[in-house]
Amino acid sequence: MEENLSGLEASLGHRFAHAELLVRALTHRSLAHEQAAHEVTDPAAPHGDNERMEFLGDAVLGLVVAEALFRMHPEWQEGELTRVRAQLVSRQHMAVVATAVELGQYLRLSKGEDRSGLRRKSTVISNSMEAIVGALYLDGGLDAVEGFVQRQVMGAEVEKLAEQLRDGAALGNYKSALQERLQADRTGTPVYRVKSESGPDHRKRFLVEARLKGEDGEAGKALARGTGSTKKNAEQDAARRALEMLDRAAAKAAETAQKEKVVEEEEAG
Repeated sequence: MEENLSGLEASLGHRFAHAELLVRALTHRSLAHEQAAHEVTDPAAPHGDNERMEFLGDAVLGLVVAEALFRMHPEWQEGELTRVRAQLVSRQHMAVVATAVELGQYLRLSKGEDRSGLRRKSTVISNSMEAIVGALYLDGGLDAVEGFVQRQVMGAEVEKLAEQLRDGAALGNYKSALQERLQADRTGTPVYRVKSESGPDHRKRFLVEARLKGEDGEAGKALARGTGSTKKNAEQDAARRALEMLDRAAAKAAETAQKEKVVEEEEAG
């Protein structure tokens, strides 16, 4: 095991018996391709990327989170369990988890991708986090994964999501939440347009734009853009970002109104 990975092991709460599993989970395909190209001159270099381990980690993560929620909240029905699980295993949340354990600094990237800032890209670190879960499972079984999930993936986040459920929030359904928000503000309804598609068929990435539908039925003002592995996921991401934009705008407007009120009171006084 490379000494500089001991800090990551501490964050994961697991000391790897098979160091190569952790190294593989940290290896981005850019480095694997770079090493393959130089295999003749450096045959001893480790090679292979983390995409297969990411596939395994995604499945294991879903299972462990589902079982934990099932046991923690016997009062929840299938819909509630599904919505909370979706939030906990989402790319957005896994990127937060990856940031918390400082995963980016441990990623093994090609020199070109490293210079481009790829280790800070949320999609890359969330995918790599899933690969780490796969490595934990292969090295320590479900016990290793369950410990990590309880500490880093679930933790206080479960109660936060449970509270949102109790408050009737459209948890995980950002499209519904955005539509309700715009209707309440009487500003229109959202529509979604696919701007681009990229990647091979088995790893598609969609870029979708959420726009405000005008009274004439045409898509008008752009609200936000989102990405995802499916059109549906990209639409949800765009709606989430649109809600965040609206929240920032509302907060700024409230701050401006408060400052104006203070000025008026001072002038009146």
